[in-house]
Amino acid sequence: MPDSRAETTWKQITLFLLTLGVFILCALVLQPFFVAIVGAIVLAVITQRPYDWLGTKIKNPSLRATIALIVIILALIIPTVFLARKLGGQALATINAFRHGAHQDKISNFIANRPALAQRIEDFINSIDLNNAARSTAAYVGGNLAGFLRRSVHLITQLVVMLFLLFFLLRDRALALASLRALLPLRDDETDELLHRLGDTILATALGRLTIAAVQGVLAGLAFWVLGVPNVILWSFTLTACAMIPAFGSFLVWGPVAVYLGLTGHWGKAALLVIWGGLIVSTIDNILYPILVGSHLRAHTTTILLSILGGIALFGPLGIVLGPVLFTLAETLLDIWHTRTTAT
Repeated sequence: MPDSRAETTWKQITLFLLTLGVFILCALVLQPFFVAIVGAIVLAVITQRPYDWLGTKIKNPSLRATIALIVIILALIIPTVFLARKLGGQALATINAFRHGAHQDKISNFIANRPALAQRIEDFINSIDLNNAARSTAAYVGGNLAGFLRRSVHLITQLVVMLFLLFFLLRDRALALASLRALLPLRDDETDELLHRLGDTILATALGRLTIAAVQGVLAGLAFWVLGVPNVILWSFTLTACAMIPAFGSFLVWGPVAVYLGLTGHWGKAALLVIWGGLIVSTIDNILYPILVGSHLRAHTTTILLSILGGIALFGPLGIVLGPVLFTLAETLLDIWHTRTTAT
């Protein structure tokens, strides 16, 4: 009997190690598509209610998922592409505005009236070897052209894989949830609680932060328009994107715009923008966040902030969602352990 038990134990250990090794290899295989997988899951969660409503109108699962996917593409992907092109064009227009016309004259006069600053700029320009700079620039462009093309292909691949996965997550959601439940070593009630918390976290961080950022973008865009800032659409959407980072994201845009107004001689407008940005645009985050995000999460505001910033540092833009999701997962598992230990 002892030999039989020892043999059974070693077989279990071997099976565990084999299973762990296979899972690690599977994770390595899927790692290049990590962004696409997370993106598909997030879109599937935030579109769950509209998709359920669509299910009351269309009974065929494949047709329903196809229509939902087409709507998502039309509502998100295509406008994003056109917006990127528009922002690129407006960015070039902003650069040209600094290179030519009245803005350049105002900046030149600003520098000319400050001899110390003008001397430092002149010393810096004289220290540059134009021939070496041109050769270095050409080498940099040539060396990074292949990387740019490779990243473009990678982005398109991620987008295609994300839409492919999203179709099946929408169509076979019940099957995916059943498979997940079978893999989790939890009771049914614990699994329900875990999935409920994770779903609330994804909805709150994705839709909540996007809504807050959009409000901040509108408020800042209104100020830019009133103050006569060029390329209002560019700066408004840029601020919306940066405002996804809580606390100081919006300042990364309205701050430099205020500096731009000051450098072009509009010190009064710059002061007004600083007041509006500091008291309204950045402060509205603190008012809306507890309503749209904090009410759906069970963590303290400081914990949420650190999870988002740490998630961005670790995962990039996906960290806005993944950071809070990981913290929610950890908190839920700790609650489950606490409940089990206190029950015994």
